[in-house]
Amino acid sequence: MRGRQAEARRNDLKLLEAALEVFTTQGFDAPVSAIAKRAGVGMGSLYRRYRTKEELLQRLAVISMERAAGAAEDGLREEDPWLGLAGYIRACVDFGSGSLAPVAGTIVVTEEMWQVGERAGAAIGELIGRARTSGALRPDVTDLDIALLIEQFNRPVAGVPHLRDRLLTLALDGLRAPEPTPLPGPAPDRHWYESRWGERLP
Repeated sequence: MRGRQAEARRNDLKLLEAALEVFTTQGFDAPVSAIAKRAGVGMGSLYRRYRTKEELLQRLAVISMERAAGAAEDGLREEDPWLGLAGYIRACVDFGSGSLAPVAGTIVVTEEMWQVGERAGAAIGELIGRARTSGALRPDVTDLDIALLIEQFNRPVAGVPHLRDRLLTLALDGLRAPEPTPLPGPAPDRHWYESRWGERLP
């Protein structure tokens, strides 16, 4: 891409990066003007690309799920099932997968979001199933347990750079077999998990 097309692409990437940072640090009620300022672009550039905050959030959700799908597919290319799963979880924590969970139910889920979510879900399910079959993952852990665990790490721990990685290492060890401590309560319900985002349109 060259000229105006390349510039538009760069501005879009800057807007998306700025939006995720602003929403993560200031909350989802932050004004879009803060996003434009953080990206170093004018409000006109923002509104030409995203007419509403909802459209911006929908695009961020698609990108997040695409990255999660890519991380899971990378994990499947790892020969060791546990290293593949642990690498996927670490990658998702690093790029902030799950940081958009608080907007579940507040925006319309587009067909593109459903499609990318299905691609991600298939790869993640295969990755987790492989780790469980190999005996590396404790048998009572579900894909929703792991998704919700990743959500808990969606904000950096201030002050001590290595602390998040330390806590994540402890969490990963808690997923490993053998002889785990029995988990309290039932596993997360899939209908509850997916219904946070609303029903799929026909």
